[in-house]
Amino acid sequence: MKVLLAIKEEYASKIFDGTKKYEFRKSIFKDQRVKTIVVYVSSPVQKVIGEFDIEKVYKDEPENIWEQTKEQSGVSKDFFDLYFLNRSNAYAIKIKKTRKYRKPKALLEDFNMSFAPQSYVYL
Repeated sequence: MKVLLAIKEEYASKIFDGTKKYEFRKSIFKDQRVKTIVVYVSSPVQKVIGEFDIEKVYKDEPENIWEQTKEQSGVSKDFFDLYFLNRSNAYAIKIKKTRKYRKPKALLEDFNMSFAPQSYVYL
């Protein structure tokens, strides 16, 4: 099973060049059968550029997640702290294997979606 996530261009690039091994989320999909994330790059790109397999999903207090992931987070501590400000839980999706598409895909034409999800959508 797959989900589509909207990710900013800067972080999507780091995922596909291998410098970001974790995708951080404030909330996450409930279905444990999800094994693949399809990456939609938000504005200005607005295309689906590839996908990655999930190795594991971590849930813990933000400080514990940071300690586990900081070496391969692809983000600064300041960004991380601001993102999870006033949150008791943080999620980190560990990236296993990436596949970048040769030709980016469009939401409407390729996925029959007229707009990107706020957090995620099951495919």
